[in-house]
Amino acid sequence: MNKQTIAIDNPTVRPDAYGSLAVPIYTNVSFEFDDAARMADAFTGRIKAPDYARVENPTVTNFENRVRQLTGAAHVTAFNSGMSAISNVLFAVAAQGRNIVTSRHLFGNTLSLITVTLRQFGVEARLCDLTDLKAVDEATDDGSCCIYLETVTNPQQEVADLEALSRIALRRNIPLIADSTVIPFIETSLKDLGVDIEVLSSTKYLSGGGTSLGGLVIDYGTFPDINRRIKGDLLFNIGAYMNPYSAYQQTLGLETLDVRYQRQASNALYIAERLRNISTISKVTYIGLKDNPFYDLARRQFGPTSGAMVIIDLESKEACFNFINRLQLVHRATNLFDNRTLAIHPASTIFGNFTTEQLEQMDVRDTTIRLSIGLEDPDDILDDIRQALNESR
Repeated sequence: MNKQTIAIDNPTVRPDAYGSLAVPIYTNVSFEFDDAARMADAFTGRIKAPDYARVENPTVTNFENRVRQLTGAAHVTAFNSGMSAISNVLFAVAAQGRNIVTSRHLFGNTLSLITVTLRQFGVEARLCDLTDLKAVDEATDDGSCCIYLETVTNPQQEVADLEALSRIALRRNIPLIADSTVIPFIETSLKDLGVDIEVLSSTKYLSGGGTSLGGLVIDYGTFPDINRRIKGDLLFNIGAYMNPYSAYQQTLGLETLDVRYQRQASNALYIAERLRNISTISKVTYIGLKDNPFYDLARRQFGPTSGAMVIIDLESKEACFNFINRLQLVHRATNLFDNRTLAIHPASTIFGNFTTEQLEQMDVRDTTIRLSIGLEDPDDILDDIRQALNESR
C-alpha cells in the first residue's frame, strides 16, 4: 500500500463507538478494567491495554502505529518533544564508563545533552568528523554505546555516509542512531541504509504547521534491549510521554505530510537557486544544489528532495540583524518546517550560550541566517528577501 494511503487510512486499534473517521482524543488519565486479573495483566505488560496515560494512551498509540506502518519499524514511541525522544534513546543505551561517538555538528541542545548532561553521569562524548570514516573507526572501541548523528546537520547541512557508518557500528555491535528531522521518513528508508534507531522532532514537518510539540523514537528492532528499556523503564521513571492532544494534531499532520513536504522542498530548491544570483549574499548552502559537496550522497540516501532548510551567509553579523529586522513576510522565529517561512540568526539565538571558540568548532558562523521555507508562493518569499537585502529584481 502507498505511504500516503497508510498515512490516512491506517485503522485504529479499536473501532470508535460512534464511527468517527477522525481519531478520538482520549484526555482521561486512567482506564477501567473488567476484573482484577486483567488489570494486573495490563500493568505488567502481559496484555496490550492502556493502564495509565503517563505511559500509554489510545490517541498516542494510534499515532505511533501509523508511524510504525509508514516506516516498517518494530517499535515506535512518541514523546513530548524532540529533545525528550533524543534524551530517552540515549539514556537507553548509555551508562557510566561508556562513550558516545558523535560530531560537533549537532543541534545545540543535543550537543549540550551529550557533552554536559550525560557527562555528569560518567558518559564520555567522543567528538569527531563523521564524514571521516577512519576517524570514526578510531574513535569507537569496546566502551562505545552508539554512533549518533543527524542525517542533515543544522545549520551546517553536512551529510555523512550512513551505510559506511553502519558497517563500523556493526563491527562494534553498537547501534547507529540518526536524527532524521530535516528529511522526513516518508522520503527515505533509513532502515535500508543501516540505521538501527531513528529519532526526530515531530514538532517540525509532522505537526502540520507548528501546532504542537513532539518527538519520536523509531526502533527497527536490531537491538531489542533498547525498546525494553524505553518501554519498561524510562517511560515509567521519566514521564516524557506525548500528550493525547499533540498526538491528535500530529496524526492529522501525517495525513497531509507528503503534500506539504513536497511543496516546501520544491519551494526551497527554487529559492536556493535564485538566492545565488543576489550579490549581497556571500554563500547559499542547500544540499539540493548540484554543486553542493554532499549533493550526490544526499540523492543516494534521501532521494530527489532535499528538505526545506536553506542557509545563507551575509557579510557580517550586523548585516544579518539588519536583514532580519527588515523582513515583512518572513517571520522572525525559531522552529523548522512550519507552514510559514521563518528566519533566525543561529549563532546568537539557538547557539547563543556557546563560546566563540565552541561556535568555531561547530562551524556555526556569525554571518549565517537559517531560513525554514514554508508554503507561501516562492516568489513572494523571494521578494521579501530581496527587499530586506535592499535588492531589486
